[in-house]
Amino acid sequence: MIITWIGGLLRRCGGRLIATAFGIALAVALVASLGSFLTASKSTMTGRAVRSVAVDWQVQVQPGADPNTVLNIVKAASGVQSAQSVGFARSTGFQATSAGSTQSTGPGVVLGLPATYRATFPKEIRQLTGATSGVLIAQQTAANLHVAAGDTVTVTLPGTGPAKVKVAGVVDLPQADSLFQKVGAPPQSQPAAPPDNVILLPAAMFNTLTAPVRAIDPAAFTTQIHIARNAPLPADPAAAYTSVTAAAHNLEARASGAAVVGDNLGAALDAARQDALYAQILFLFLGVPGAVLAALLTAAVAGAGADRRRREQALLRTRGLRPRQVATTASAEAGVVGIAGGVLGVGIAAVAGRTAFGTASFGASTASAAGWFALALILGLAVAAAAVLVPALRDLRTSTVAAARKVVGRARSPWWMRFGVDFILLAASLLVFRASSGNQYALVLAPEGVASISVSYWAFLGPALLWFGAALLLWRLATLVLAHGRRPLASLARPLTGTLAGTTAASMSRQRRPLARAIVLLALAISFAASTATFNATYKQQAEVDAQLTNGADVTVTQSPGVSVGPGAGSALKVAGVRHVEPLQHRFAYVGADLQDLYGVQPSTITSATSLQDAYFAGGTAKSLMNKLAARPDSLLVSQETVKDFQLTPGDTVNLRLQDSRTKALHTVPFHYAGIVKEFPTAPKDSFFIANASYIAKTTGSNAVGAFLVDTGGTHQKSVATQLRQQVGTSATVTDVTQTRSAVGSSLTSVDLAGLTRIELGFAVLLAAASGGIVLALGLAERRRTFAIATVLGATRRQLRGLVLSEAAVMTAGGLAGGALIGWSLSQMLVKVLTGVFDPPPSAIAVPWTYLALTLGAAVTAIAAAAVNAARGSSRPAVEELREL
Repeated sequence: MIITWIGGLLRRCGGRLIATAFGIALAVALVASLGSFLTASKSTMTGRAVRSVAVDWQVQVQPGADPNTVLNIVKAASGVQSAQSVGFARSTGFQATSAGSTQSTGPGVVLGLPATYRATFPKEIRQLTGATSGVLIAQQTAANLHVAAGDTVTVTLPGTGPAKVKVAGVVDLPQADSLFQKVGAPPQSQPAAPPDNVILLPAAMFNTLTAPVRAIDPAAFTTQIHIARNAPLPADPAAAYTSVTAAAHNLEARASGAAVVGDNLGAALDAARQDALYAQILFLFLGVPGAVLAALLTAAVAGAGADRRRREQALLRTRGLRPRQVATTASAEAGVVGIAGGVLGVGIAAVAGRTAFGTASFGASTASAAGWFALALILGLAVAAAAVLVPALRDLRTSTVAAARKVVGRARSPWWMRFGVDFILLAASLLVFRASSGNQYALVLAPEGVASISVSYWAFLGPALLWFGAALLLWRLATLVLAHGRRPLASLARPLTGTLAGTTAASMSRQRRPLARAIVLLALAISFAASTATFNATYKQQAEVDAQLTNGADVTVTQSPGVSVGPGAGSALKVAGVRHVEPLQHRFAYVGADLQDLYGVQPSTITSATSLQDAYFAGGTAKSLMNKLAARPDSLLVSQETVKDFQLTPGDTVNLRLQDSRTKALHTVPFHYAGIVKEFPTAPKDSFFIANASYIAKTTGSNAVGAFLVDTGGTHQKSVATQLRQQVGTSATVTDVTQTRSAVGSSLTSVDLAGLTRIELGFAVLLAAASGGIVLALGLAERRRTFAIATVLGATRRQLRGLVLSEAAVMTAGGLAGGALIGWSLSQMLVKVLTGVFDPPPSAIAVPWTYLALTLGAAVTAIAAAAVNAARGSSRPAVEELREL
């Protein structure tokens, strides 16, 4: 009987079953795709964090402990691939004579490296010029001393005489911050910057030079064991962080106080675990609504044939089938569409993965992808049961045969409409949003050095309540308009239906519940597409803004300390591909006892090389504050933290102590507080000042430039940077926005967000088209009896076609208008709630108009196709149509 029943359904209601299975397939495919992508992303984040670290652990030998004993303990520890001993010695200064001029530096650091150090830790040292072995000097130190490979440098250590060494090569130390960290100290106690002057010596030479130092000043010499680990790590950054931290603690315990571990790998994973939670949040914010929408679409498709299903059940019961047997037929129908939709959804997910990422598993392991696919398949079966089986069982329990056979009935308003649930949800959404977007609110809480990490899922309530509340409110409004707006509906339909306009309006009023449901589904699909696309576009925009903000411009040429060049030197940097070169002063200034960075700008031309957003400032727009600096040269922009600490008000005099270039002494320079600066190109993220470059030059006697911001028009940054590196040599550091984008981008940015965007937006287009076209088509197909009767009563083909097109037009107008409004609201809320994902926060959201036009076009095309097909079907002979029904 079951096989016969299923065969009959496929023959008589094949279109509805296929549409239901397609809705389930979309839900399954979206969950499987995004779930697999999430797992692969976490693995990518872990791998990126591991690769970003040059030295996994720096184990500092404590005073009184034997370095060789500690080295043996380290080598015996589990997961240690290689361990090498590195010596650190403090120098009182370096000196060199070049071209008849003697240059001296302040205190520095001398390192003693074993011969195999660079091979073991290749990312720690980057070769610039000269030999790769022997005495190596850091780039900044070489610039300070005006030396190169082949020159001689005098090294002075405390308690010993000067020692001369011959420089073999010039190198860069990309990870100097971690290399010269204070091992074991909390982050707030770490040095503000690595040492300016560094020389690297072979271990044997280092031991010879420092032997007298150890006897005189043991504190001036320390030993570290640098470790490369090969222990396998979990794919999840949080689990990997926990594993690495526990291993570091185990090593410290085994050393019994003889060593302290500087866990560079753990620090990198600590940052990655926060990004992993943000990826999980993006999955919930951007993926779950799509799956819910696909489930609602499935329920709507299945509900389109609810009346027919009730009549069929009544017929089966009148012919002697027991309720249990009728329930079995409903279960069979749910199983068929659930399995078919689930298998189709898994196939769609595999194709999407191969298309977007080159692999059906989205880059995740086979086991992880299979797990997500199985979970999505179970979800598909659950959606099928909820959409098909549950309504059928409810009808069996609550409906009689006579009631089920009735065609005409008076529908009562839904319970949520009577109790105003939509207004309650919207009010609650506003309250939650205000609480979760406050200044002190943190979506992800990841304390440094603490193994636990948490997400405030409270923030999810705001967008979720807005989504559901807005959908229910739109349903209410659509129902009210269709129920009480017959006259305006008739006026709108008259050009299409002529004398049948009143009947058309009455028909839409009668069918207001399914029509309102179709309007809401279309609006939710459009809002999902709009909010997802807007968030992705804004994320991409801010990633670029962050890179520009950190680097300063397309290409930045930063002068080495001790090198003094004026603004005129920028003309030599105008190589092929350069549109503008902007000088930027960089000094240090004391405000009270606090030392802060001071940047001198040319207010009238600074925006020619870099972008200044209004979000970077407070107390005025970027343009107005730059105008203030130009109009009053002694104006000063101050960081928000300094304004709070010193209780400043606009117009207050701020006395800064600057170094006079002529006397080398600090002297007081008065400024006037003009506004707040939160962010500025090349500036640190804490406290700094922005002032007029001409005023700084006048009061300090020097117009020396700290960096040149080079504008290339957003193109050819790499090639321009390469040309400038060859031109400036070791006297300056050249960085371009492409390498900065990779360096400053979080591990969340490192995952393939372009692929994620293609998946989400592709499904959004399909959902929008299906919500409009399929639901309308099935709704009209269920009303073939109405069209046939209208034909018998004298309706012309033109009038019937106008009736169908009128309903399609009302649905399209209501769905698009509601979707646009809900999508705009959701986009604003999502960007605000997910502020932690953006650095810096956006001043305005980015709207992807091209994609939105594509989505609207797909939805309108699907609706038009469904309407045209229904209009064509309505012109069939009435007798033939009624006979089939």
